Amino acid sequence: MSGFRFSPARTTAAGLLLAATSIANAQTYPAKPIRIISPYPAGGTTDIMARLVGPKLTEAWGQQVIVENRPGGNTIIGTEAMVKAPADGYTLLSILSSHVIVPNLAPTPYDVIRDFAAVATIASTQLVLVTHPSIPARNLRDFVAFAKSRPGQLNYGSGGSGTVTHLAGEFFNMQAGVKTQHIPYKGSIPALTDTVGGQIQMYYSPPIVAIGHIKSGRLIALASTGDTRLAALPTVPTTAEAGLKGFALNVWYGFLTQTAAPRPVIDKLNSEIARILALPDIREKLLSQGMDPFISTPDQFAALIKTDYAKYANIIKTAKIKLEQ
Repeated sequence: MSGFRFSPARTTAAGLLLAATSIANAQTYPAKPIRIISPYPAGGTTDIMARLVGPKLTEAWGQQVIVENRPGGNTIIGTEAMVKAPADGYTLLSILSSHVIVPNLAPTPYDVIRDFAAVATIASTQLVLVTHPSIPARNLRDFVAFAKSRPGQLNYGSGGSGTVTHLAGEFFNMQAGVKTQHIPYKGSIPALTDTVGGQIQMYYSPPIVAIGHIKSGRLIALASTGDTRLAALPTVPTTAEAGLKGFALNVWYGFLTQTAAPRPVIDKLNSEIARILALPDIREKLLSQGMDPFISTPDQFAALIKTDYAKYANIIKTAKIKLEQ
């Protein structure tokens, strides 16, 4: 009988050729500009992270790093654009923890685990509950009492339905026994702007975009959501210190690319980003904005994504959270 016969030697040779090609590609990488897609508006936290790391990559490799903002669709528009790009490691996606939340709330045109390769974490932080100065409460206990006296009358903003800031608001309602209304925005900056302007009363903000407003008095910081106080806001208590036990949320930021991207290229990106995060000026910039440099390997980041995907799925199910369009 004629036809193709399986040859272990041929298979081994093909595998070795593929591995050699991947290594050669990594050695010449990058040979053209790199694009970082942020699925949020300009000025938001993922945009800031991309623009913090991007210029350092350009300095190191001599290739331009272009940050492209593709907001909308609860981050789906920008995320899908990355998935559809060539799987060569020249397109990255700047994300935060919300990446593993949205697919727990609505169908997405991609699989949050299968279709992405973890490249590197960049930073981690917590959220800060900020209110407009017109709210007559200057600590968390008084604010909870104020909110309980006005069920459904206070609005909290979020960076969009299904984001960490959305879940923070619903989790706070559960833990504090209050009822506040969710107002979704297209990113952290519009939500913060309306809190400063008094159009909404409260926001669970990433510190990096709120610190200036807190220090100027345009916003009141009631508590941070981590286990320890933020170095950039040492007078702001944690939620536990302020009397709300069991309410802790941390946020991470990082870069992804396509699953089929060459692993040697991913490793090269990871190594360079780790070097950048260890630079004194980068560390200082992150720490001054309430962020902690967060270095991990691609495998460690992939494990974190899977763990948080399951964690947020449990919160969403327990709180019966629905995605608002």
